[in-house]
Amino acid sequence: MGTHDARRKSLVVAGLSLALSSFTAARVGAQSPAPADTAAATVLNKVTVTATRNPKTVFHTASPVVVVDSTRIRSTLPNGVAELLRESPGVDITGTGANQGRPIIRGQRGQRILLLEDGIRLNNTRRQQDFGEIPALVGLDAIDRVEVVRGPASVLYGTDAIGGVINLITMQPTYGGTGSRINGRASYNYSTSDRQQRPSTAISGQVGRFGFIAAGSYRDARAYDAPAGTFGNVKLTNQTRVNDTGVRDESVLLQGGYGFTEHQSLSAKVSRYTAHDAGFGFVENAALGQTDAPTIQIRYPDQTYQKLTLEYRANALGLPFADRADVTGYTSSNERSLTLGVFVPFGPGTPPGAGVRVDSRNFTDVRTDGFRAEASKALGRSLVTYGLDFFRDHSDNSDSSVTAVLGFGPPQPQLNDTATTPNASFHTVGLFAQSDMSITDRLSAVLGARWQSVTAGTRPTPRITAPLLSSTDATAVGAANLLYQLTDRVNLIASFGRGFRSPNLIERFFKGATPEGSGYQMPNAGLKPERSFDIDLGMKVGTARLYAEGFVFRNDVRDGIRIAPTGTKVGPFDAYQNVNVDRIRDQGAEMMVQAGLVSGFSVGGTYTRYSSKNVLEPLNPVGDTYSSKITGSLGWRSPSGKLWSEYSLRMNGERKDVDLGSSPVGAVLPSFTVHSIRGGAKLFTVGSVSNDLTVVVNNLTNVLYAEFSNASFFRPEPKRSLAVSWTLGF
Repeated sequence: MGTHDARRKSLVVAGLSLALSSFTAARVGAQSPAPADTAAATVLNKVTVTATRNPKTVFHTASPVVVVDSTRIRSTLPNGVAELLRESPGVDITGTGANQGRPIIRGQRGQRILLLEDGIRLNNTRRQQDFGEIPALVGLDAIDRVEVVRGPASVLYGTDAIGGVINLITMQPTYGGTGSRINGRASYNYSTSDRQQRPSTAISGQVGRFGFIAAGSYRDARAYDAPAGTFGNVKLTNQTRVNDTGVRDESVLLQGGYGFTEHQSLSAKVSRYTAHDAGFGFVENAALGQTDAPTIQIRYPDQTYQKLTLEYRANALGLPFADRADVTGYTSSNERSLTLGVFVPFGPGTPPGAGVRVDSRNFTDVRTDGFRAEASKALGRSLVTYGLDFFRDHSDNSDSSVTAVLGFGPPQPQLNDTATTPNASFHTVGLFAQSDMSITDRLSAVLGARWQSVTAGTRPTPRITAPLLSSTDATAVGAANLLYQLTDRVNLIASFGRGFRSPNLIERFFKGATPEGSGYQMPNAGLKPERSFDIDLGMKVGTARLYAEGFVFRNDVRDGIRIAPTGTKVGPFDAYQNVNVDRIRDQGAEMMVQAGLVSGFSVGGTYTRYSSKNVLEPLNPVGDTYSSKITGSLGWRSPSGKLWSEYSLRMNGERKDVDLGSSPVGAVLPSFTVHSIRGGAKLFTVGSVSNDLTVVVNNLTNVLYAEFSNASFFRPEPKRSLAVSWTLGF
């Protein structure tokens, strides 16, 4: 404990917190925000690389893309990327607490969303499909911008990119040239809802042809309180603790590289993320009036993720087969422990406290090795990008569980230490090619295709004597994105694409009692990949003071994987197995507007309408996010740029076509409206050191609410809270 406190104090002294200079996004890499009256032009000129692998402005990208840069991160002071994107069209959040938030795109979540760091996957095949990996693996202070592609992107990135892609693009050093420089920032953040303290620092520099970046942060957050209020059938008479929503975590990134010439560089990056005492979050049953309901507590005592990346980049090559080339190799280790405590009371007619208590522990270490090589070549009116990628997940894990019946004399605990998912490997190789072509002066198209082969198999595992299992599948997908320039300020867009997700190791090989103890899951090595087909039709409008876009979409997922009863029993339990039975259709509309007004004012807003159904079982509710969302903002920035402020709101509509199970909320997910205010000031400069202050008030009206995916297992959001950030820049 002394070491922990000393480390925290030293980090607090080393860095005083990160704030922002503007509520709207600035140009990529800028250190100060754009004036409010140029907000629309700033959005218009943002550059994205995720959708096409070659830099393009958002306005000229033939797909729905959101780009959020580091200035927006520093103005909103979010806990993580998922919170940062809540006001974006088509994006939702699952998970609660300081580090467990994960994004949902168009109703798809978990491993149907591909999470990237600098174009390299962060997903791993040992995580449960519904949850996926946490974006917290990449520290917010190391992120230069976040790019979100809504809709399938499997042509460029392979498995998992059914619902969309989120690319966390980190700061990059400057290589090559002459001279030397060094700059950076140090910051300290504090928030009242979870008594969170987060010091951080980031430094970049160049000495001749050598460049480097170092970034690090430490966070100590406690479990937060939800406000009193009513949400559906839930009524909290007092503010209530949402247990297991805190965390102690730290993030470090070091990157250095050498520019051989102005156009060629070699770099190495090392990153490490550690987290302690995180959790799924829960409210005590007594506060919800459910004294006879099961109690489920899921905690993540420890997680350590570390990664080494080597990259070679070259452009202006002028070779017959390539003008640009990027070659990346990486290796990582992702260790995580999970504990699950379940107590199921026997109910009336039994002694007080009688029931079954199950305490389980799982430890997983996923080692990943990967490689990606891609090149681009200009051929006439086309830019061709092609390459190959490979990765292998090597999973080792152990399980133990203790089951005891309570209330009928001394407990007789039973121990089971057989792994539910055997040690296993998952490896895949893919080939892809894409052509970005100008068909006429006004019509352009991006056409691409990928072939990918996946092999998964179990390995010898202690106390498992069953025969080894293996499976192989191969998938081919394609996409076509069309953009027609109706006028210089209006682009029409049509996008068609296929995506896929290969079953993960848990879906293929898990064998054992389900976590809540209500059934027994059998493996299914013969699962087929999920496949999707997506259509987007839209328009983008851009002027110096206005940026607007609107899309309608439909995404059909076939061979969707769902756990289903087998009709047999394993001992006293009903047997279940993952099968390819679902055909899910998601469709909706998304709109976004940003406009600069006069006297430093600007306005913005989004609208999302979403619906989902199981085509084969229309009466089975499958909605996994809100039915509608409206966001709005009004901002102001002083002519000097030293003061800024913003008011924002988010309204989520009522949703009826859902299955909330035994949730205390009831059969309908209620609507809610959340308000926030933000502001900041450039205070003073001493020598070359600037001092900035940012203040954010979240949940201004102190309303009780839960995001959709956190309502069935009711986990409300924090009460009204104040977040403050102080930043030193040099």
